[in-house]
Amino acid sequence: MITHTMQLITIITESVLEHSLIEDLERLGVGGYTITNARGKGHRGLRDAAWSTDSNIRVEVLCEAQVADTIAEHLTKTYYVDYAMMLYLSDVKVLRPEKFACNCDDDCDGKP
Repeated sequence: MITHTMQLITIITESVLEHSLIEDLERLGVGGYTITNARGKGHRGLRDAAWSTDSNIRVEVLCEAQVADTIAEHLTKTYYVDYAMMLYLSDVKVLRPEKFACNCDDDCDGKP
């Protein structure tokens, strides 16, 4: 079985940012993403989603390392100061890497 190593970038943040994050991710060349509701407790307290203003989302993106680094840099500069947000990156092995090709229009050739 042939696999390809990619980056999984996971973003956990306030649900109020969902539309802005989608716009950012698409502008940064992400071909797809998964968004789910998230609950938990951290240094900013309990996020139990009892009210929509208290809810969190978890955004997952599979992409090349360069795209993941660009996303991480953008998010930390744009959102970290004013919003509850954490992100982490992991190396993952994927099958069918063409499913995760970049959608950017710059010097990228669209291949993983």
